[in-house]
Amino acid sequence: MRVSVQDIQAMKTRGERIPMVTAYDYTTAQMVDAAEIPLILVGDSLGMVVLGYGSTVPVTIGDILHHAKAVVRGTTRALVVGDLPFLTYTSPDQALQNAGRLLQEAGCQAVKLEGGAAVVPAVERLTAAGIPVMGHLGYTPQSENTIGRRVQGKSVDAARQLVQDALLLEQAGAFAVVLELIPAPLARAVTERLRIPTIGIGAGVGCDGQVQVIHDLLGLYTDYVPRHAKRYRNLGDEIRNAVAEYAAEVRAASFPTANHSSKMDEAALNEALAQLDR
Repeated sequence: MRVSVQDIQAMKTRGERIPMVTAYDYTTAQMVDAAEIPLILVGDSLGMVVLGYGSTVPVTIGDILHHAKAVVRGTTRALVVGDLPFLTYTSPDQALQNAGRLLQEAGCQAVKLEGGAAVVPAVERLTAAGIPVMGHLGYTPQSENTIGRRVQGKSVDAARQLVQDALLLEQAGAFAVVLELIPAPLARAVTERLRIPTIGIGAGVGCDGQVQVIHDLLGLYTDYVPRHAKRYRNLGDEIRNAVAEYAAEVRAASFPTANHSSKMDEAALNEALAQLDR
């Protein structure tokens, strides 16, 4: 049975920390699900780590649907959250249409959208229709062209607004809120004021849970580690070395060996070739 939004709320009530990671394909989703991660995000971060874009802005609802379908097929336990990409929730009606597709076509159990007071009408519309919504405050990647890539909420006004936005999202029916790149004391203050869970990324240990991009966690990059991320493995180096070893064996004709090949009755082959020659 899949984790539900009620299960996530119960984790906060019990004081149980909530791990969340991204996944973008069937194989990775299987492994993450086997590790008993309760929340999987099919994030628009796939724009950078999978599709090679410079930001999340070019990601379309079609992109998210394609990858979310694969992730849902690879899981049986985790609650799968699909991101609503840039300009797919500019009105409550548009939000409902696109969020509905993520649940009906992809099989997600919830959606995530960025913003505070401005998106409250969309959150209210979605939750009224039975679609669980995760909010996202602080550094919101879809708005990087206006806010830049930097820590948010450091001034008095910005901190006050962020707390107010978090409360508005809760009142609108959101079941959780991601807090990205905000000062740790502010994240802790938000967490203490909300009944719903907070999921931090670059927001300190005071949140109810944490989310990481799977590529950062596994070290699939060989030259870049975001400040807010921790590499638990260096799989990028291991993969590169494995591929280089494979290429060397192909060039040396030491792979494949007889153990990697199939046999055939020599008489049958000779007869087949003889028939062709005749």
